[in-house]
Amino acid sequence: MAGPDVAWYLAVSSFLFGIGALGVLIRRNVLIVLLSLELMLNAGNLALIALARHWHNGAGQIFALAVMAVAASEVCVGLGLVVALNRRNLSLDVDRLSELRG
Repeated sequence: MAGPDVAWYLAVSSFLFGIGALGVLIRRNVLIVLLSLELMLNAGNLALIALARHWHNGAGQIFALAVMAVAASEVCVGLGLVVALNRRNLSLDVDRLSELRG
């Protein structure tokens, strides 16, 4: 039993990427935008791993690990900014955060 074809994995990956893109474009809360970005990165990882398995090549899996490292650093920086904004009692609305004030 071989399991689902690579096209199914790519379809799920594109669906997850679309949900993440809609979350980034529509939502205004910073936390939701960060979660949507994570969803988009994980969708890309799913596509990389599915294609690497389909082609019997490990390069896609290694690149997916590199993307996970970048995603982890993005979460650290993003959540640090959210905590700093919350401590200053500033709004977490993305439209109000268009200008950085010191």
